[in-house]
Amino acid sequence: MKIIARVHGDFTTKFGIPRQSGLVNELESILVFEPEYRNEDALRGLVDFTHIWILWQFSESMRETWSPTVRPPRLGGNERVGVFATRSPFRPNAIGLSSVRLLGVEKHSQYGMVIRFAGGDMLDGTPVLDIKPYLPYVDSHPDAKGGFAEERKDYALDVVVSEELLQRVPKEKQQALRGVLAGDPRPSYQNDPDRVYGMEFAGLEVKFRVQDSILYVVKIDSLR
Repeated sequence: MKIIARVHGDFTTKFGIPRQSGLVNELESILVFEPEYRNEDALRGLVDFTHIWILWQFSESMRETWSPTVRPPRLGGNERVGVFATRSPFRPNAIGLSSVRLLGVEKHSQYGMVIRFAGGDMLDGTPVLDIKPYLPYVDSHPDAKGGFAEERKDYALDVVVSEELLQRVPKEKQQALRGVLAGDPRPSYQNDPDRVYGMEFAGLEVKFRVQDSILYVVKIDSLR
């Protein structure tokens, strides 16, 4: 496998990244190709699609060994299921698959041709192995069943943040931050209303606590 590109995004640590692609459509990222793959011809025709598949590497979760069962966050982190019945990063081959919305293919002054996309679930610097167009007539299955993952499909927190704190977030990042927080970044097995959690996002440290399905942002500071 060859690394063809890397993701440039707002998450420099794993905590807070959406658990699946497509959950936060306001979250924008850029895909920057490695020098040998910065060929405009390789992207010819891609702009005709609205969505793409990105195959990538769980570079921060790679292990020499593997376990046939894992504890999915959706099940509270207590129940084990087969690794191939989950999207856990701890797999025999640490490969991720994300369906994202294509925002544009454009020429960057420093990186050559880049891809802008929305709805990603990847860490900044994530190695990308391949890109493929999303084909709705074969890739979409409206009647498909989602197994145990359906149990929390519509789960969302109400986000409370003061205008003073929100002003510390660049305007174009505010909706994305709200979407990430509404998805509840905490591990499913943690439910302490007094605990303050910290998350890095877009060069900021965001601190919050959760009580009765309401997330309260208590502090936002610059990391720079």
